[in-house]
Amino acid sequence: MVALISLLVLCSAAIVLAAPADLVAVTRDNPEPQLARRATITTSSTGTANGYYYSLWMQDNSGVSMDVETGQYSLTWSSSAVDVVGGIGWATGSAQAITYSGTFSPSGNAYLSVYGWTTSPLVEYYITESFGDYNPSTGLTHMGTVTSDGGTYDIYQTVRTNAPSIQGTQTFNQYWSVRQSKRVGGTVTTSSHFNAWKSLGMAMGSFNYQILATEGYESSGSSSITVSGA
Repeated sequence: MVALISLLVLCSAAIVLAAPADLVAVTRDNPEPQLARRATITTSSTGTANGYYYSLWMQDNSGVSMDVETGQYSLTWSSSAVDVVGGIGWATGSAQAITYSGTFSPSGNAYLSVYGWTTSPLVEYYITESFGDYNPSTGLTHMGTVTSDGGTYDIYQTVRTNAPSIQGTQTFNQYWSVRQSKRVGGTVTTSSHFNAWKSLGMAMGSFNYQILATEGYESSGSSSITVSGA
């Protein structure tokens, strides 16, 4: 359930473009291509599309397609990928207000979240706006609640032990804010969650990437999301 930058850099992407000259191919030496027009991505890769960072990771390179445009992505996935995380946002996140809209249509276990990482300490975090037939907080330690952007979110924490991360196999904290009333569309004031986590002793570090992500685990579905930030 993590997007692995180390794996992304080593994977070559199968990308179909409206204009092939608009993209420099993803290679070991050039892991972040510059996209000027819509691209269809079908294997794990990262890059930028007209000012927005994108990330697509899947456990098995099968059954996934993500179209990336300016400030928008459309993702379809199937259970053959096992686990898939895709979305757009920023190569370096921040405590910003993120506004999004679109559709999220999972069949099975899937989440729609602001997703990202910090380093020193290493933390993986989710601010989950909607999910499929499985609540991702199941079995996690409930820390409290935070009210923001017209809704109440339950806050959870867990420890991932010897798990894949953006820094290789590590042990690290994973933080969640899960909205009690699901929605697809609105503004996520990330500072509300970061401040609430801090007040509960859930320390964060320096921001790494931050995306509005769709994640599917042993499921299928589609999403089409437009994103903007402060």
